[in-house]
Amino acid sequence: MWRVARSRFGGKFRGRGRFGMPFRLGLLGLGCAVAAFTAACADMPGDSEAQGIVWQVDNATAHPVGDWQLLRVHQLLIQWLVVDDMAFVPNAGVPTVADMPDWPRIGREPWARDVVLGLAGYSDEKRARDNVAKLARLSAQVARVPLPLHVTDYYFPVEVDPSWADAPKLAVLLRDLPRPLWISVYDRSNVGGKTLADWLASWLPADIGVFFQDGCGVYARGPSVAREYLDALSAKLGADRVRVIAEAFRPSEHGGFRAATVDELRSQLAAYRGYPAYLFDGPHYISNELARALAPRAARRQGALP
Repeated sequence: MWRVARSRFGGKFRGRGRFGMPFRLGLLGLGCAVAAFTAACADMPGDSEAQGIVWQVDNATAHPVGDWQLLRVHQLLIQWLVVDDMAFVPNAGVPTVADMPDWPRIGREPWARDVVLGLAGYSDEKRARDNVAKLARLSAQVARVPLPLHVTDYYFPVEVDPSWADAPKLAVLLRDLPRPLWISVYDRSNVGGKTLADWLASWLPADIGVFFQDGCGVYARGPSVAREYLDALSAKLGADRVRVIAEAFRPSEHGGFRAATVDELRSQLAAYRGYPAYLFDGPHYISNELARALAPRAARRQGALP
């Protein structure tokens, strides 16, 4: 709120004496600047927001940078510290990559104030599922590696869906991993939110939460249907056990994947309002330009836009 400026003696400044006309002109200039800024912001769309950014660690993104804090991101979900029997951290009991991430620098980033620490996995889903017991043992070992990060949660990076008949074995395999612990789930068969929630509730320990992959990245469903899944999962498992992975990619007409557009991501994040949303993934798909377009007001406040 604007307040009337007062002198040290308690009287109002009248714009005279040692301040005089320049003081009044200064106030006028400030008022014009505020009015111009307000008018410019009025023409901008509202900022999209997310709780977290996902980093699918690989050699190409060993040094992640981005303006993801513009989206109010404050949590980094690291998909894995060990992948394909190679470690991105020292002292994990397996060979290390040649180009190690700068963990102290990452821990100082505004978008990594809190960290969900992914443990050990394989990039190939079938291989990961065939070796899930080995990955659980290795994950327990990796979780003990000290890192200069504020770790709040842990993530076991073997994805589940109802087509995996052996998924319920995770209930025993994951009992030695630290908590809070999360896994990710998707619905390749489109069984629906209620059926997916009932299946998870039948075997998933009550102290393990789920990241639901929304499926928008492969056009499995739109954001509104993904929201129905979230509501069904929340009703069955409890709201504090459900988070959403907003897939920030789409199939490319030339093969592979492209980054989602501003409009595509806006609709996703708007649909998931009320649920902690994590963009997958930052280093590969959320460029600085895309982050600024998604949060133009925050970008302007921080000087990232004119």
